Amino acid sequence: MLRIAVLVSGGGTNLQAVIDRIEDGTIRNTEIAMVISNNKNAKALERAEKHNIPSCCISPKDFESREVFNKTLLRTLTDLNPDLIVLAGFMVVIPPEMIRAFKNRIINIHPSLIPSFCGTGYYGLRVHEAALARGVKISGATVHFVDEGTDTGPIILQKAVKVKPTDTPEVLQRRIMEEAEWQIMPKAIDLIAAGKVKVVDGVAFIEEETA
Repeated sequence: MLRIAVLVSGGGTNLQAVIDRIEDGTIRNTEIAMVISNNKNAKALERAEKHNIPSCCISPKDFESREVFNKTLLRTLTDLNPDLIVLAGFMVVIPPEMIRAFKNRIINIHPSLIPSFCGTGYYGLRVHEAALARGVKISGATVHFVDEGTDTGPIILQKAVKVKPTDTPEVLQRRIMEEAEWQIMPKAIDLIAAGKVKVVDGVAFIEEETA
């Protein structure tokens, strides 16, 4: 059984996609051990409670320094000892010591086709604003392992989504969520639970299904 911790900051739509796919059996052999938010008002915490999933809030605002917050977050996760940490819209920089402690055990969803529109400053609607300003015809989402860079870890899955001439950042954001994010995040978790994802020399490989 793959035990996962899901880290969230806001509405928790990607969390909900994971919960739904676990409950309907699309994600196999997986359970959510804990949902952690840095925002006590995050709707994601309500989603966890509704599905009887343990949850807590660990907010930088509640600590005298970011260093103390980082240590508390790391200690909480170390005590929980999940097999995989899923960043599902977690708007906090992951400290290097946490990345080292959970090497190739943290995954993130990013709302673009990395390496486009990623890195420092590219998050939320800013990603889609930049894509529309550039005039791209295709955008999408990427699931990747987290390393000490920003959106630079090994790519697990990507899914392309068409950009329409009438798109606003909000409309494009919603379409990428529905057509890409909510599909490839659950798929990545299922592949990891099945032991089909390997990282070799900084590149993620997926074992092909055998007939």
